[in-house]
Amino acid sequence: MSDTNARPSIAPDADPAAEPTEEAKIAALVETLSKENADYKDRLLRTLAEMENLRRRTEREIADSRAYGIQAFARDILAVADNMDRALGALDEELREKADAGTKALLDGVELTERELLKVLEKHGVKKFEPLGEKFDPNLHQAMYEVPDPSRPAGTIAQVVQPGYMIGERMLRPALVGIAKGGPKLAAEPVANDNAGAAWPGTN
Repeated sequence: MSDTNARPSIAPDADPAAEPTEEAKIAALVETLSKENADYKDRLLRTLAEMENLRRRTEREIADSRAYGIQAFARDILAVADNMDRALGALDEELREKADAGTKALLDGVELTERELLKVLEKHGVKKFEPLGEKFDPNLHQAMYEVPDPSRPAGTIAQVVQPGYMIGERMLRPALVGIAKGGPKLAAEPVANDNAGAAWPGTN
């Protein structure tokens, strides 16, 4: 006859303590959610940074487009300005004084047109420069020849063959110049780094 009061047997390998408690489950869930939150936050910050960089880059590109979009057109227009300048330079003051009223009126009209053209170019960021007497700068000037001139410091610009033009902060066209030689040497300027541009021959 079986013993009805016998207690159910427990498997010897069962460990009640191995079952996670409710607090442990909650702690594990909180840890998992915290890691996910940190990951999402990092992704959000990276995305915001990329969007800000994109916004700044787009603004720069728009600004450059506005400032330099007419660069090719402006360069073509310079030929018109050059022709006007040559026409006016072909007549010295003596010939102007001797010119009849009709010729003087024509010259006045050409001068007025040239001034208006330069004004319109400047309105769009294009500025003319004639560096007579300035130190030669290979970033702004293109040397065509040397001019023996002991009255000018060697390495300065003695003649301007053709004026230069800037568009905003960029070079549109360098000035074509003649460089003085034979005069006193320019005072040496401090060199910021070893990559500084080489000076025009005769200035060292």
